[in-house]
Amino acid sequence: MLRLRDLMQRDVLAVSPDLTLRELVEIFSEEGVSGAPVVANDTVIGVISTTDILDFQEESAGLSLAPGASEDEPETARRKRGSSTPASEFFSEGWEPPDIDALQWMRSTRTRDWDILDQHSVGDVMTRDVLSLPSDATVKSAARFMLEAGVHRLLVIDGGELQGIVTTTDIVRAVAEGKLKG
Repeated sequence: MLRLRDLMQRDVLAVSPDLTLRELVEIFSEEGVSGAPVVANDTVIGVISTTDILDFQEESAGLSLAPGASEDEPETARRKRGSSTPASEFFSEGWEPPDIDALQWMRSTRTRDWDILDQHSVGDVMTRDVLSLPSDATVKSAARFMLEAGVHRLLVIDGGELQGIVTTTDIVRAVAEGKLKG
């Protein structure tokens, strides 16, 4: 039977709770990952993912401004004023040409949404409930656990020490390669 130790990624990108969200977004972009354990003093204290960042941005005021509205204008006044701008123009107006790199564009643009990423840390937004299994857990039990918890990554921890990480992609790859039996 396949165990997590047989499947897990041992080289795990771990991040500090002191990183700004902007620094984290850049690291995720450079590394091509969508989540990482948060480690302080060699102890896993949380997990951060792109979902956590998007949820944070959605909850913040940064995404609620209508075109032409100012940050100082009360939300009720913005709603009452309404907008005659078609939705398609709202979403396309102000965007750079498609040939520019999105991260490069974000670095050069000082928008409220980007600034908010500078003002908050990983520790502010991370999920503190760390979901993990030991390295001797079966892949089947890990898949069931991930499905029930609604997560896409699971930390592998033995004796309080981070050993690796297993993602849904790792499990799908094992199925596609015929490594899972029964």
